[in-house]
Amino acid sequence: MKQDIHILFLSQYFPPEMGAPSARTYELSRRWVEKNQKVTIITGFPNHPTGVIPKEYKQHIFKVEQIDGIRVIRTYIYPAPNKGFFRRILSYLSFMCSSILLGPWKTGRVDIVVATSPQFFVAIAGYLMSRIKRKPFIFEVRDLWPESIVQLGQLRNRAIIKLLEFIEVFLYKKADLIVVVAESSIPLIEQKGIPRGKIKIIKNGVDLNLFTPQKIDPEMKKKLGLEHKFIISYIGTLGLSHALDQVLETAKLLQDSPDIHFLLIGEGAEKEKLIHRKNSLGLTNVTFLDQIEKQLLPYYYSLSDIVLVTLRRLPLFQCVIPSKIFEIMAMEKPIIISVDGEARQLVINEAKAGIFVEPESPPALKEAILKCYQNPPECHVMGLNGRTFVEKEFSREVLADRYLEYLQRNSP
Repeated sequence: MKQDIHILFLSQYFPPEMGAPSARTYELSRRWVEKNQKVTIITGFPNHPTGVIPKEYKQHIFKVEQIDGIRVIRTYIYPAPNKGFFRRILSYLSFMCSSILLGPWKTGRVDIVVATSPQFFVAIAGYLMSRIKRKPFIFEVRDLWPESIVQLGQLRNRAIIKLLEFIEVFLYKKADLIVVVAESSIPLIEQKGIPRGKIKIIKNGVDLNLFTPQKIDPEMKKKLGLEHKFIISYIGTLGLSHALDQVLETAKLLQDSPDIHFLLIGEGAEKEKLIHRKNSLGLTNVTFLDQIEKQLLPYYYSLSDIVLVTLRRLPLFQCVIPSKIFEIMAMEKPIIISVDGEARQLVINEAKAGIFVEPESPPALKEAILKCYQNPPECHVMGLNGRTFVEKEFSREVLADRYLEYLQRNSP
């Protein structure tokens, strides 16, 4: 097996941006570099999810950085907030075009090209880059496009859907290897005529050194005005997919339980609507906080008595494993998971680290919260189970090593 390769990795999202795509790409790449591999990232200028490029990156259409041994090439992107379907499409297309125009000439000799979704315009750029470089193309499929945007109701034009489905199958067929993050994605890709042997699974994981159990900081709770509160937190994207309006409806049902408080942290397309809804309902048991840096996440997880993982009731989400699940389990926090399918199987049946609630059911969510509130020892055991589970199965180091083996096998 070849021991040292140059990996060219295309990802629209990369730190300092938050979220699962940037975290996964960065953490895998950092560990590959530690294994003496050379990694070059092609990405855009950070702007997700607000659509605002930080001042240190403005006035640039191209910039090269070194981040923890990773060579990062940033190309032009049309910045767009995580709302408004057509503006986001423009952002995707702008990155695809700029990476194709600049990437091949700025990256030198590489051994393999990896491109990651969630949207596959990045994969188009990756495929074209691999043809220019005459190197293998690896397609990392994190979300199934266009199915996800169709089920969310963001796209209804049948002609455009057919075009995107054609591109999807084309990319699957042209990829030398397809890497997915959930077992349940595999049969859906096989249905497109793709052989099972071409598909490998590398699930998301967690940095066990960063996300480690710690004591609650009473000063933080005091500063937030949450002393003596039983805190149910949601930390992540406040988007259309996450059914957070139903969390607010649950908070309304629990207004007669003054010790129970909801803490929602993050940014996203639905944030303004959610805050307006909170105000219109007169909810005093809900606090919104802005997005926080990744290094601070453990401190906020530590404040939580329960952490929510929610998605809408859509068939596609039965094939999704939200990456935050692994962080929460690593922090020894019990999960109330309102996501059916593979995520439910992992958290409830395999890890025994939480309680399942039917998606978009405020009365059921209320009952699960009260059960946890009334049974602290049971919640403690679920938290311990989660940490033990991720230590065995989902360390980023182990997953990065497995991924690297696949890349080395497919490099020339």
